[in-house]
Amino acid sequence: MTLHQKERQIIVKNQYVDSFDFDEIEEFIRSASKDLFISHKFKNSDTTLVQPRGGFPTYQKQFELYEEFEKADIDVMPLTIDSHTRLNDYGSAKKMLDLSEANEVDMLNGYPLVNHGYRTTRKMTTHFNRPVSLRHGTPDARLLIETALASGIFEIEGGPITYLLPYSKNFPLDKAFLYWKYVERVCADYSRLNEPINRESFGPLTATLVPPCVTIVIQLLEMLLSLEEGVKSFSVSFAQSGSVTQDAVMANVIRKMADFYAKKIGIEDATINLVYHQWMGAFPRNKEFSDSLINSSSFIARLVRADKIIIKTRDESFGIPTMQCNAQSVANTKYTFRVLKGLPLIIDEEEEENLTKEVHSIMEAVFNDSADTLWRKVFNSIKNGIIDVPFSPHVINHNNVITIRDEHSNIRIIERGNMPISDDCLTYEKSKVKLSEDKTAVINKIIEDIGVMHE
Repeated sequence: MTLHQKERQIIVKNQYVDSFDFDEIEEFIRSASKDLFISHKFKNSDTTLVQPRGGFPTYQKQFELYEEFEKADIDVMPLTIDSHTRLNDYGSAKKMLDLSEANEVDMLNGYPLVNHGYRTTRKMTTHFNRPVSLRHGTPDARLLIETALASGIFEIEGGPITYLLPYSKNFPLDKAFLYWKYVERVCADYSRLNEPINRESFGPLTATLVPPCVTIVIQLLEMLLSLEEGVKSFSVSFAQSGSVTQDAVMANVIRKMADFYAKKIGIEDATINLVYHQWMGAFPRNKEFSDSLINSSSFIARLVRADKIIIKTRDESFGIPTMQCNAQSVANTKYTFRVLKGLPLIIDEEEEENLTKEVHSIMEAVFNDSADTLWRKVFNSIKNGIIDVPFSPHVINHNNVITIRDEHSNIRIIERGNMPISDDCLTYEKSKVKLSEDKTAVINKIIEDIGVMHE
């Protein structure tokens, strides 16, 4: 048994988990239907795939949700995991699952996959025979991912940066890198058996005035950390920024940069897809306005030729949506895609050139760090503020980068902190904003910019 296999046996030994039969799991994945793999669906699709969010505590309710999605002709099923499981607290998840089943009241905000186990969950995934995407937000996802893959869930979202800096205050970043290295290796191992397992990074980050260069750099780095472990199917992503032009520029730059940096580390056989998230900030409380916002972001997803869109519902401001509301949002987005034909490509060469320079500058600084492995270089770069995510709650993040919207709602950097973007790039960014001399006015403008879609 290899060290890797020994480690796996330790991870899956847990009082809340049924025993893992790795030989049986391998055989299942080897003979699994191609329709369960989003990597296969990407290859055979000529439109933007539609995926909502959605997770209920009980098996019965999750099954009913999937039935609603099936009626709406969903492309990718979601499996959103509950908060206790995200924190590796499987004991509390079990108690709340038992209460949910006994009282027919949802006591969890998602599906406790580890407690349900892979044998049970697999019955559901194979019944619907559509790709399922795991959405979770877990810094240590090792057991969760083992359970997901054994269940027939062949797309895994997240990463050591994107599932830590936006969500956690104190979880050690170096540990997160090592735990996700484990995840990448397991995904790469299973990818050899059938179609590739798809790994997807979480582009929205804090969803609060994150400058495009920071989003793209983090997407590229999580992609590289995944590819170097042998993953062959990866999705980079970003969220609606508030500016149509900026979204188009980000899509163009992230595609070129993903190709460039994959080749830079000598990998040319991986498939990279682009995922677009509908607005991730505060939604309007007026449901008709929410419908308009959802429609506009569906339009942008097609405009930027995204391979997949992650959608919201008109109930976004009111808590977890009903199954019917979620399914209706899927149907509406699919209708919007059917009627959007012949959209032009938006190209802004000046903006693309500036953003490309910023991304290269930060990436170069990361690569030039003296550490001997990529994950350590990235760790040091976050620690040193070379990578800095606005409004991150994590203690390691510097929070010295300040951004604001210009008159066209583009996110602009007005303070770069330790981010190594050039004076020329910073001058370009600041030239697009009419900044008040009054600091209180600037702060008020930033607060206004955060809630730009709120109504």
